[in-house]
Amino acid sequence: MLRYLLVFLFLGSLQAEAQDLWTAVSTTSEATARHESSFVASGGKLYAVGGRGVRPVEEFDPQTNTWIKLADAPMEIHHFQAISFQEELWIVGALTGNYPHETPIPNILIFNPKTKTWREGPALPKNRERGSAGVVVRQNKIYMVCGIQDGHFDGFVRWFDELDPKTGTWRSLPSAPRARDHVSAALVEGKLYLAGGRTSYAKIGKVLELTNKEVDVFDFKTETWSTLETELPTLRAGNSNLGIGPYLVVMNGESSAQTPAHAEVELLDTRNNTWSKLPNLLQGRHGTGIAYLNGKIWVHAGSANRGGGPELSSMEVLDWKK
Repeated sequence: MLRYLLVFLFLGSLQAEAQDLWTAVSTTSEATARHESSFVASGGKLYAVGGRGVRPVEEFDPQTNTWIKLADAPMEIHHFQAISFQEELWIVGALTGNYPHETPIPNILIFNPKTKTWREGPALPKNRERGSAGVVVRQNKIYMVCGIQDGHFDGFVRWFDELDPKTGTWRSLPSAPRARDHVSAALVEGKLYLAGGRTSYAKIGKVLELTNKEVDVFDFKTETWSTLETELPTLRAGNSNLGIGPYLVVMNGESSAQTPAHAEVELLDTRNNTWSKLPNLLQGRHGTGIAYLNGKIWVHAGSANRGGGPELSSMEVLDWKK
């Protein structure tokens, strides 16, 4: 009993150290509304990339609270988790086209914020093309996990692949324990975590319903997967995951349980696999990313309701103090 009391008090103090509420960011210029897009920190700036339709790349400077447009997108790019690699933005495992048969973009797309130019990167692994996948960077390698091959219709997979950007070569790793799309991946203490996501199955009329409750973890040292005994408290897909120290932050998302996008922010302490709550977002949203920069968690854009809108251009921030 004492042990559980101490854990409760510790988690309570952790929440108290964060701000009581998220704060809306007042900007000096307007950002483009977008969803099924991504949001990522790189080189001290924040970047909004992609989304339904053809959306420009926009850069946010947290020192001046200013958005600027850097470049148009080369095509429609959506349903992806952008990463920063060597201060460039890498789009790995994205979709293009219209619902419900969106198609995977066969090559990685790379954007350089300094030159404001796009270029084509390596092709996705042969016969393992998909979008709506989780993507992380670890020790100069890029990892793509799960995803779906046929938009929202069918073809969700468990595949896990490693890219060596120096050579452009892929290596297949052990498949995840279960298929997921509309999924976000995060690194926590050197391990890859999958929380949230679903199997989008319009073929049988179940697009939102088949959410994943399990939290799956990949240990790079042993190259093995495990599933935590504790489950995700709020089931959702199109959510965003972030690793900070020993914590996994899970927020955003959509589900069949409610029309508004989810505002819950949940925190997993991976040292004891216990969940706690951080303050809810001011605005629930799905289909966007989150970023950690300057000791703060940032979130931007997304859809305010499940499905395709209304699209958002707003930004919120939460101080993170441990």
